[in-house]
Amino acid sequence: MLVRELELDLDAFEGPLDLLLTLVLKEELDLAEVDVAGIIVAFVERLAERDELDLDACGEFLVLVAALLELKARSLFPDEDAELAELEPEEAAEELARRLAEYRRAKEAAAWLADRLETERDRFFRLGPAALAPRPERRLAPQEPLQLAVALRSLAAEPPPVSLAHMALRFPPVVQFLERFRAVLRRRRRFDFDAEVAGLSRVETAVAFLALLELRKAEEISIEQAVPFAPIRVARAGEDSASDDERTTAWTARSA
Repeated sequence: MLVRELELDLDAFEGPLDLLLTLVLKEELDLAEVDVAGIIVAFVERLAERDELDLDACGEFLVLVAALLELKARSLFPDEDAELAELEPEEAAEELARRLAEYRRAKEAAAWLADRLETERDRFFRLGPAALAPRPERRLAPQEPLQLAVALRSLAAEPPPVSLAHMALRFPPVVQFLERFRAVLRRRRRFDFDAEVAGLSRVETAVAFLALLELRKAEEISIEQAVPFAPIRVARAGEDSASDDERTTAWTARSA
């Protein structure tokens, strides 16, 4: 893969990378208008089309992009680097060639180091103390045989059986509370739900509330509650659960 033949399609330029470098070095194209990020994206897309990674092309591309970025950064601050502004296109080309040569020398040095690693990988250096160094004496903590025996006995003992008593929830039938509420309404026109379920468990109270909803669904009763969490007043269907003359002071105070 030749980096210089990379085809580019940028806003300010369209063509191979080699031509772009030539135009930049000859100052026929303003480097500030060149989208360096677009060049990088094009190179990465070209690499993705290949089955294997070309390290030589990647290294050469990094050097060229680094040089373009440096030239672009310096062109934004012309007063800080007057020498670069005085370079001729030929001198700028020589600068790029010099950097490529430095990259090749660094690459050869990396290959030499890799070869040394391959030949020296079977040699190991001592990281611990010397062989004749005095060895520290290992002292055991005071031992208590009785405590050890107690610990072993506790491990050998069978664990207690797992209790499932907390899971044994018995739900009374809903029909039981349906008949109960109907019997109350046959004797009285209305009743207080909290008074009827007083003394029951939470499960029984929940089942009683389900029975209350069933009666309301069947339109057998009407339900009134002044505010959320206030006492629930239940009455026969078609009757006000709490008329103005029957709103007792105690019920009003508890509702508030």
